Amino acid sequence: MKLLFKLTILLTLVTLISCNKEDVSEEYATIPVSPVIMDLTQVPYPKLSDYNFFEGEIKNQKPVYGVIPFKPESELFTDYAEKKRFVWIPTGLKATYVNDYSVLELPVGGALIKNFYYNNVQPSNTTKIIETRIMIRKASGWIYANYVWNDEQTEAFLDLNGSTKQITWIDNNSVSRTINYDIPNEVKCAGCHTISNIKRPIGIKPQNLNGNYNYADGTYNQLSKWKSLGILESNTPNNINSVVNYKDTSKPLETRVRSYFDANCAHCHQPGGYADFFDLKLEFKETTNQTNMGVCVNPNHTIPGIEGRIVRPGNLAQSLLYYRMTTNDQNYRMPFLGRTIVHDEGVALIGQWINSLTGCPN
Repeated sequence: MKLLFKLTILLTLVTLISCNKEDVSEEYATIPVSPVIMDLTQVPYPKLSDYNFFEGEIKNQKPVYGVIPFKPESELFTDYAEKKRFVWIPTGLKATYVNDYSVLELPVGGALIKNFYYNNVQPSNTTKIIETRIMIRKASGWIYANYVWNDEQTEAFLDLNGSTKQITWIDNNSVSRTINYDIPNEVKCAGCHTISNIKRPIGIKPQNLNGNYNYADGTYNQLSKWKSLGILESNTPNNINSVVNYKDTSKPLETRVRSYFDANCAHCHQPGGYADFFDLKLEFKETTNQTNMGVCVNPNHTIPGIEGRIVRPGNLAQSLLYYRMTTNDQNYRMPFLGRTIVHDEGVALIGQWINSLTGCPN
């Protein structure tokens, strides 16, 4: 009897342990794990698919678990290319808030993914992705990785040498446009993404992300969403001095202009930037002072035929800034990188603002 009793107890314990193991196994199986592959000793990989950022057909840009879409309130103009942006942060790590106007500090192993594409590409009237730019945070700092898509849209391949690609598409106004799209080389990447000789991202400033995004599970403030996902420190403030969408005509004109300058010009026109020798400071935090936007400021550079100011109130023809935005002359156009054609809507915005200003004191 004693032996039978001991055997019964032993079998009961084995059964309980087995059940507990099975329960634990099932519980752990429900915890998602990001399938992203980010070996910092091997990146940049030769192909975009090597990172495993997207599931299914890569051209559909459907992010895997852990790859989060985002969108700045005001976007950089790049010859009317559409953009899809994503961030990936290694499990258990978080981005850190510095201040409203500085980029979030991503942890080592973090990555930013930016896809450039056009809709209604001719002659087949389809969507075509041209390039995918990635910035990866290593222990030594940020690196660039640029991937050029094949015509079949099945893969993108590492290429930091730069090239051009002719694109014809039907724009939002049903007008056919053709450009030689400029895929930048590594030197051009550095021109915009280097401040005081340090490589860094541009768009992930809290002031740019403090707006709503339509996620798969609903519409949320982006910074709040990042915090809820555990990829941003919870002490990031809620009262952030933010840019606006410069296309939003319900917002004040000058705020829209300041937001446009911050998105399209400030990465060069700031201390330590590529164009800090010009008399302009175009970061959003600096443009509460109109002088920093060139209003009534004598230029330290000249353009034949224009003898005005950087911005001469009420006079587009004698405003150097306006001329630079409306010309395609490579010697004078601004921005000198990222565009080969004029941004009509941006020009209209800046023209409206200049015409709204009153005269200079002398």
